[in-house]
Formats: sequence, C-alpha cells, structure tokens
Amino acid sequence: MTTHYYNVSVIWDGNLGQGTASYDSYQRDFQITHPHKPTILGSADPAYLGDKTRWNPEDLMVAAASACHKLWYLHLCAVNGVHVIAYEDDAEGEMEDHHPTKRGHIKEVCLNPRITLKQGANLALAKELHDTAHHECMVANSVNFPIFCKPLFNFAE
Repeated sequence: MTTHYYNVSVIWDGNLGQGTASYDSYQRDFQITHPHKPTILGSADPAYLGDKTRWNPEDLMVAAASACHKLWYLHLCAVNGVHVIAYEDDAEGEMEDHHPTKRGHIKEVCLNPRITLKQGANLALAKELHDTAHHECMVANSVNFPIFCKPLFNFAE
C-alpha cells in the first residue's frame, strides 16, 4: 500500500473590515493556494451569498469527480489499445438542501463525457472501460453519493 499526501492553503479574503460581525458583514470569498500551482478563486454558492464568478466547493467536487474519472479512463484506454482523440465532459452535480433527516449534501453527480475515438477503435471496449474507470477512481471511492456516467462516442473523420 502506498500513501499519498496533499496539501493546500485556503485563505479567506472576504473580510470587509468588520470580520464576521454579522451574517451580511463579510464576503464568502477565498483563495486556494499552493506554492507551485495557479491560485483558484473560490466563494460560496450564490444561494449562500457567494460570488457567482468564483468556484464554489460544490463546483470543485463535481470537477474532481469528472477529472478523476477522465484520468483513469484515458489511462485504461491507453493500456488497452483504445485510441482516444478527444474527451470533453459536461458534468453535473445535484445538491439537496433542507432535507428532513440530512443536512445539505450532494445527492449525485452525473458525468456526460463526449469521447472521440480514432477510426477503427473498439467501441465495445471503449464503453466497458468507463465501468473500470469508475471502479478505480479515487474520488468515486471516497464519496457517499452515486456518480453516474453517460458517455457519448463518435469517431474522428
């Protein structure tokens, strides 16, 4: 077993001068930083007084699920001889708030990848490898909500 470690700094940059004196006295803005990576500007979901032009934690959770699946999928395609030319995913997450027995939570994520394969690629295997990618995905193995995958395929001309 190998253990990997990750570290980031999350810095609140929404103090308008009064700190958290009241619910409306501060912005929810933050920065995610690391010495060797670009800064990510974040905030709360606009429903919770966040800035809609910044990434919110729920956006990042959906992106993490999509990116992890894509990385595993491309790896599996490469080692199994399935030649992928392009991959784009319009992933969607659904959050449920004010649930009678559970606090706000992500209910599910649906990945909608559009994969372009090289002419002659094995379409059946390309489809099958999504299941394997889901099984291997560290993010999917770490969350308590379902992640669905509805891939669409086409062949390069």
